[in-house]
Amino acid sequence: MTETPVIIAGGGIGGLATALTLQQIGVPCVVYEGVREMRPLGVGINLQPNAVRELYDLGISADDLDRVGLPAKEWALVGLNGNDIYSEPRGLAAGYNWPQYAVHRGHFHLLLYRTLIERAGRDSVRLGSRVHAYVKNADGTVTALIEHADGSTSKARGALLIGADGIHSAVRAEMHPTQPPIHWGGAVMWRGVTRAKPIRTGASFIGLGTHRHRVVIYPISHPDPKTGLALINWIAEVTMDNTEGWKQTGWFRQVPVSDFAHHFDGWTYDWLDVPALIAGAESAYENPMIDRDPIPTWVDGPVALLGDAAHAMYPTGSNGASQAIVDARVLGAAMLDHGVTPAALAAYDERLCGPISQVILRNRGAGPFGLLNMVDERCGGTFTNIDNVIPPAERDAFMAGYKKAAGFAIEQLNTAPRTIADGARVRTVDAI
Repeated sequence: MTETPVIIAGGGIGGLATALTLQQIGVPCVVYEGVREMRPLGVGINLQPNAVRELYDLGISADDLDRVGLPAKEWALVGLNGNDIYSEPRGLAAGYNWPQYAVHRGHFHLLLYRTLIERAGRDSVRLGSRVHAYVKNADGTVTALIEHADGSTSKARGALLIGADGIHSAVRAEMHPTQPPIHWGGAVMWRGVTRAKPIRTGASFIGLGTHRHRVVIYPISHPDPKTGLALINWIAEVTMDNTEGWKQTGWFRQVPVSDFAHHFDGWTYDWLDVPALIAGAESAYENPMIDRDPIPTWVDGPVALLGDAAHAMYPTGSNGASQAIVDARVLGAAMLDHGVTPAALAAYDERLCGPISQVILRNRGAGPFGLLNMVDERCGGTFTNIDNVIPPAERDAFMAGYKKAAGFAIEQLNTAPRTIADGARVRTVDAI
């Protein structure tokens, strides 16, 4: 085994999942992450059963996940009048062999980080260090150019470089210097967390409203046994005119609730008070719903993109973080087949780039929330019986198509072999 490590640019969910995978199969690696300190940033995300399966295979247990979230039981779309458009069980209740989890993103991120440090040591992650460019070497290796928080720079030679450095990826910019700018479709999201009583099943993901004006609500903690209150993640979203582009400074900022709460005045039902939920948050954050256009390849010889750097997508399908985890596992499987070589990266690219590029476009077209578009087109969003607007078979077919494209159709996932066999190790490395 060569001691030339794989360099991972970015210590987010995708980068850490990659490092844990490489550690598991015996490939030395080091993660370079720009922040000086890992802190629990962000609010709620969903981990689909295909990602939870991979986490279990990485030794991240259900008990671990229960400490940072809870298993989801239901996914539901509800019209503005409070009537159901579509609902279905999720995770184990739906027949998957693995649950779906709703987790606090920051706490889940720290779980991955601490697990990697425990298994691979503190030197496996270099904080305050950002990969800003790379150079391919004549011997097939790659040199990462690194900027440090103290203003200094350095270089690191790697067997391969994995760009897991997010939607603003410097590695992607080097690989595709003429790529179009970040794409904003006009939707603005405000996010927050409020302590409140869970509704419906107690672990339901609920999308309420229309395709241009909605809230998404789901718990990301188990209820407190004394108060019955849980952390409820909410996303309030409005689509605006985007002809002049995003005018704010930066893509993410804290804002007062009063900046946007008026968009949801009157959204009060006997089972949910949206204005009260929003008002109950200690803080709120604003960001536009953005993605990047698909690119023809995620690979440049010994360099590959992964996670948001490869396929930043609208969060409408709740599968961005899940796909990053799956990316890491598919990449590890490719190294088991091809060694720690550019051939492994090419196999990974062949497997995922084309299909996931289509998921980007599906999510840009509202993903599973596309049912809200259909309701709006057919009845203006107001209905008494949804079956008279969209027949059950049509709703089911729509959702089945999305799950298949995103890689978590029940039969497809339950019968698929493990991505990485238990105990599998890379024993030889070619061309390094």
